[in-house]
Amino acid sequence: MRVLGLDPGSVVLGYGLVEDGKQVGLVHSGVIKASARLPVEQRLAILFDGICKVIETYSPDEVAIEEPFAGVNVRSAFMIGRAQALGMLAAARCGLPIAYYSPTAVKRQVSGYGMGDKEQVRAMVCLELNTRDLPPENDATDALAVALCHLHQLRANKLLARTKR
Repeated sequence: MRVLGLDPGSVVLGYGLVEDGKQVGLVHSGVIKASARLPVEQRLAILFDGICKVIETYSPDEVAIEEPFAGVNVRSAFMIGRAQALGMLAAARCGLPIAYYSPTAVKRQVSGYGMGDKEQVRAMVCLELNTRDLPPENDATDALAVALCHLHQLRANKLLARTKR
């Protein structure tokens, strides 16, 4: 099972691919960037093309997308929602199943604490993927955390299904 995790942003969009085999492994991660100086529609086109290229190159089985966190800045959440829609469209276009996770759920699944900071999440992602070689951008690490969260959820669902038999 190969999962593509997306951390949506309207200027920088993080992506991370993990694969579940005997162990969970890092496939690839990075960011797709669009200049903040471009009109929003051009930025979104660049980000969409980038997501499509990642899907085409790495052939994920499923996509997991972090939901926007509204917090105080509603305008920012609205822009992130647009970027989230790009991931949804790219995955749907390829017939890939999509799962959505709140930032708190991702942190809880990956670090055991829903209010963990970026450094705590990064440390746990490195530990679980048995690597120290992650891109420096938090967006890529966050995307890997989203993908790992989805794998954890898939495993939990399988265990629950076994107990119901």
